[in-house]
Amino acid sequence: MRMVVFSDTHGHCFALDAMLEDLRGESYDSMVCLGDAIQGGPQPVQTVARLRELGCPIIMGNADDWLLTGQDGGAEKMSEERSRKLNAVRDWQLSKLSADDLAFIRSFQPTFEIPLDAGWKLRCYHGSPKSFDDVIVPLTPDDQVRAFLDPQPQTIYCGGHTHVQFIRHFGQTFHFNPGSVGVAYRHDQPEDHLQFDPWAEYAMLTVTKTRLSLEFRRAFYPARLARDTYIASGRPFAEESAAQYHE
Repeated sequence: MRMVVFSDTHGHCFALDAMLEDLRGESYDSMVCLGDAIQGGPQPVQTVARLRELGCPIIMGNADDWLLTGQDGGAEKMSEERSRKLNAVRDWQLSKLSADDLAFIRSFQPTFEIPLDAGWKLRCYHGSPKSFDDVIVPLTPDDQVRAFLDPQPQTIYCGGHTHVQFIRHFGQTFHFNPGSVGVAYRHDQPEDHLQFDPWAEYAMLTVTKTRLSLEFRRAFYPARLARDTYIASGRPFAEESAAQYHE
């Protein structure tokens, strides 16, 4: 069985389309989205429409929950200026999304389990199975990750949230993050001067009786496409966001 696993599109349909173009002509059995699909970007309506077409399971992430409710769990500390900008973008996105679009977003699930071949299964979530706010990164201590996951035999674990591709092994199983489709960036940058990478990150998981493999992928798109999409969208602070995409 071959599974396309992706996360954190954040309303960038052009990046999701780059991933889908990368998959054109390739065989796979199904796909799953690990959350934060809509909030933040210049194409909320288009992203909802594309996800409807795909018909895959979608996990509820912290950002889309905040888009719906306006209630922040407090996991991320931010300045008043950043909060003001996020709320302005939220108001703009909500003005574009229809009642049916919002109902679709509300249908996202906190976790999802997918049966694979050879007795394996895939456990899907955003931050961790316990909370979409939980943070798992390459250097999170093993005991903390084990507390989040409670790893079980023949269960593979996958989550998004942190926008970085990596794998953590736990005995014969592992947790992986496919990276971010819509907001890929290097994490060694200063927070006040982030530059985004012009590619969509995702993963291909293959499980058969004789093989278990995980492939991390980048589907490239022109940085100009991202900048032009922002400028044409009417989204608040579009020029500021467009300037974060480098060649």
